Amino acid sequence: MLPITLGLHQGLRMPPAATTGPTLRGREVREGDLLWTPSPERVEGTRLTAFTRWAAQRTGRTFADYAQLWEWSTTELEEFWQAIWDWFDVRSSVPHTAVLKARTMPGAVWFPGARLNWAEHVLRSERTGEPALLFLSEREPLRELPWEQFTRDVRVLATYLREHGVRPGDRVAAYLPNVPEAMVGLVAAASVGATWASVSPDFGARGALDRFGQLEPVVLIATDSYRYGGRDFDRSAELAGLVAGLPGLREVITLTGIEGTTAWAEVLAGPDVPADGFACEQVPFDHPLWVLFSSGTTGLPKALVHGHGGILLEQLKTQSLLMDLRAGDRAFFFTTTGWMMWNFLASMLTHGVVPVLYDGNPAHPDADVLWRAAQDSRARFFGASPTFVEVMQQAGVVPRERFDLAALEAVMPAGSPVSPAVTAWFYDAVSADVWVATGSGGTDCCTGFVGGVPTLPVRAGEIQARSLGVAAQAWDDEGRSITGQVGELVITQPMPSMPVRLWGDDDGSRYRASYFDRWPGVWRHGDFFRVNGRGGCFVLGRSDATLNRQGVRIGTAEVYRVVEDLPEVLTSLVVDLDLSGGRFFMPLFVVLAPGAELTAELEATIRRRLREEYSPRHVPDAIVAVGAIPLTRSGKKMEVPVRRLLLGARAADVADPSAMADPAALDELVEYARTHRDPFLS
Repeated sequence: MLPITLGLHQGLRMPPAATTGPTLRGREVREGDLLWTPSPERVEGTRLTAFTRWAAQRTGRTFADYAQLWEWSTTELEEFWQAIWDWFDVRSSVPHTAVLKARTMPGAVWFPGARLNWAEHVLRSERTGEPALLFLSEREPLRELPWEQFTRDVRVLATYLREHGVRPGDRVAAYLPNVPEAMVGLVAAASVGATWASVSPDFGARGALDRFGQLEPVVLIATDSYRYGGRDFDRSAELAGLVAGLPGLREVITLTGIEGTTAWAEVLAGPDVPADGFACEQVPFDHPLWVLFSSGTTGLPKALVHGHGGILLEQLKTQSLLMDLRAGDRAFFFTTTGWMMWNFLASMLTHGVVPVLYDGNPAHPDADVLWRAAQDSRARFFGASPTFVEVMQQAGVVPRERFDLAALEAVMPAGSPVSPAVTAWFYDAVSADVWVATGSGGTDCCTGFVGGVPTLPVRAGEIQARSLGVAAQAWDDEGRSITGQVGELVITQPMPSMPVRLWGDDDGSRYRASYFDRWPGVWRHGDFFRVNGRGGCFVLGRSDATLNRQGVRIGTAEVYRVVEDLPEVLTSLVVDLDLSGGRFFMPLFVVLAPGAELTAELEATIRRRLREEYSPRHVPDAIVAVGAIPLTRSGKKMEVPVRRLLLGARAADVADPSAMADPAALDELVEYARTHRDPFLS
């Protein structure tokens, strides 16, 4: 259940790649090179094209291209979001009195008066005789959960929850792997108006309590074990600690029915609940659907509350119009229940798309296990992190040579910056006619801010465009929109899926401090961002981990693109330290491929490539080989905690081990900080 990025440095041993840089069919690829253009037939068949024509007829406007459609979606908010509501036939028992009560951030009130339920839109998508979802794990091969069984289980579990006193607004927590029971639990909880929160069982009790303890759940659905990498892990002690730390629990349901709990099978053995005798609780548009948690690298994780209506509209829009998914399509993304992509997958059920779930190690028993899952499930869409591609490159895996991927039309690398090499790899190794729909967004809004557009061409290392309804811009230090330069990623207009609030933040002060501290009324996301003249986008790493060299801001992704293209380097992390007297120190930490050594020659190559491809300011002051790079559980490089550590903070103050993919990955950096502090901090 660990994120896919872990395989890169936790026991997966791959030979160095054969190439020395990003190539496409033998030619070197540079950022911005055209790699793919959709055929006219493909453009014509997209849902985006159909929506564009419908919206033009409805509004009397002309949309000559995607840029004009995006402009309309981010300036005429009421018109656009009402169009989304109508296009997808959103069902509400009480109509709304307005689309947007006020264009304020925070504080926008969307669709006031409406009463609806996210889960109702899942249940209405039932397709008799078709699978609701597909599932495989290290324990069992691919199998289907039919819609009839899925909706039956949801209604039975929801009825059980109601009978045991669960009411709208109560919290249901889950300590579960990425299994069908988790999806059933989410939809059942949402159908009764309860608020869902989940983490994967590789979390320790402390990490889970840091999250669930904020919510005071009344029901816990859990497992006492899981399997990963061919090993079974007993989590009974962690589960006991979790239950003991949640005194408000009224019911504990376990998959195996351990003593003192109610067995999942016992709950589902209850009588069938006919569809015409079951009703989803009608709740306000912003009623809490689920709580997602920030990475929690320092302090308690932020508990981000998302509403039924905002998530429904945003993810219908993104998945259908921008990802071009439709009922019956199979979609795979490697994730765990503790990452927003799991919730994103669950939302595919609202319009009949079939999520493909995998529970286990993404490199067990072989490095290509996920491509086998894509083949066997006949997935039309495949998503994974860019680090997964690096693993494939190091392993020499060429999926098109091993598997029948005829059904696969789109892939989405997401989770960290995507280099030209990663984009080119899909066209070399998967298919010359695959759509590489690179995406970037955040847990904060549970969606992508920039990403794929099925009617646009794909260019190396470049995200195709800003997403519909997302008024994303790059701003300079003075708060001016800039093009072709690196700035802060900001969102200047409200979105329905922005958090309703942070849990426990009654006066909104923490919410405002998190996103609106620098420019009141404008969402500052905390990423470096660049938009070029044609609307292509680049997310260049966290802006609070800025490399600020002699007044020039550098996104860390620029360094990673060069360094990680070298076959000797598996992954890397760079930070910049501002020291007294106007001095700087920028160390680069690298994880080397098996058999590679950090020789003077390799160091010189790294420095030369950075100088030549970017600038002398990109050249590190020191290059240090380490065994692992610290990552959050969602696979993010922990640049800010490492920076604080090197500036003298204690390890215990910069990172919560339970929020890390591999807490031991910090040990070498702690030692480096101890032994090297005097030379550069004196």
